[in-house]
Amino acid sequence: QVQLVESGGGLVQAGGSLRLSCAASGRFVSITVMSWYRQAPGKQRELVASIGSGGSVNLLESVKGRFTISRSNAKNTAYLQMNSLSPEDTAVYYCHANIKITPWRSGDAYWGQGTQVTVSS
Repeated sequence: QVQLVESGGGLVQAGGSLRLSCAASGRFVSITVMSWYRQAPGKQRELVASIGSGGSVNLLESVKGRFTISRSNAKNTAYLQMNSLSPEDTAVYYCHANIKITPWRSGDAYWGQGTQVTVSS
């Protein structure tokens, strides 16, 4: 079975940095888009960043200039580098990926378990 495993969350002071990782494992043909979402208490889940297999990137407006999404196709891993963190960035961050299991089917959506990011003031 395909799994997405996240790591890198934790507690950081305002102005600090964290780097999140999301590694896909299991049997699959390819991964198209990989994305990071976040959800703060009492708020809806929002898309933070996404990256296509060819490297095209989309970022939430409020994180532009601070966050960078990247991926290693060889390692089947996506990264989210977060700099200049503020308390407003506190949330559970979830990895999402569209993964093709067989060549003749469209991809399926997979979610990671989530990793907590807490930014203290």
